[in-house]
Amino acid sequence: MWSYRLVAPYSFERQDVSEPSAESLAQGQVLLDFLAAGICGSDLPGFKGTQGKLPGDTGCCAAEMTGFPIHEIVGEVLASRHPDHRPGERVVGWASGFDGLMGRVVADGAGLVAYDPGLTPELAVGLQPLACVLYAAEQLPEVTGRHVAVIGQGSIGLLFSYVAKALGASRVTGVDPVDRSAIAERFGVDDAVRATSDRWVRHLDADGKPDIVIEAVGHQVATLNHALEATAFGGTVFYFGVPDDDSYPISMRTMLRNNLTLKSGVTLDRQRVLQRADQFAREHPDLLPGYVTHTFDTGAVQAAFELACRPVPERVKIAITR
Repeated sequence: MWSYRLVAPYSFERQDVSEPSAESLAQGQVLLDFLAAGICGSDLPGFKGTQGKLPGDTGCCAAEMTGFPIHEIVGEVLASRHPDHRPGERVVGWASGFDGLMGRVVADGAGLVAYDPGLTPELAVGLQPLACVLYAAEQLPEVTGRHVAVIGQGSIGLLFSYVAKALGASRVTGVDPVDRSAIAERFGVDDAVRATSDRWVRHLDADGKPDIVIEAVGHQVATLNHALEATAFGGTVFYFGVPDDDSYPISMRTMLRNNLTLKSGVTLDRQRVLQRADQFAREHPDLLPGYVTHTFDTGAVQAAFELACRPVPERVKIAITR
């Protein structure tokens, strides 16, 4: 079967490898026929050559592992040792080994659900990141009537903007140095700010500070402190960005004097939130068609990742299909 392996920073090699068998499945696992995958910002450090910073990458060999670093997967069940899945079912969710770039994928069935059959596989890719955003939104205080700001308007930040507006936020501010003004309204953004987060904070009036700030950038230290500085007294900061460093210094003086709450965390209860994402997408049929903006076939994985690394204003989600 076809597969991809990183052979150097920014360089994939397509290979033929042996297929996993139904007999090799452990309890709870399913064998999927690849239909589509999504590129997430958290996949890019692995593509760029960073080692040991991603789930599944132990720091010794994962970046050279077959199928790495894709985890957003859509597939058809070929065999199952999980009670919730049957052969022939089309599912979306997590490639639990971060090895989704191959023709057959073995995954934990607890991170997969069947999805709306009216969706094409490339649109269904958007359900996995949507599930993560909806789970994070459940950890926030009441959004209705609040001013929510999202630092970072990439594929995750735009989902946060959309969900915040759908949940009743009175005002949504999106902050990004990339010009997202042409698509901001589509994702519920009232104020599209083209600026780095430090420049945005510098020009914020005290009475214009948001009640909730979501850091959806990651891969750096500074933006978390900018989120804390931007938040109104008694407000909440949710750190969703992927940390490339183990330790992040933050201003405890800002936290203390402004009675702030800082939250973060990974997505739990995955089947439930995937089902919620599927329902949310049915209730908002405009979301996924506007979200998945670029599609590549499996012969163009290198080009897909190269586009994902470029700050293109009209690019949101990139899907790879067979």
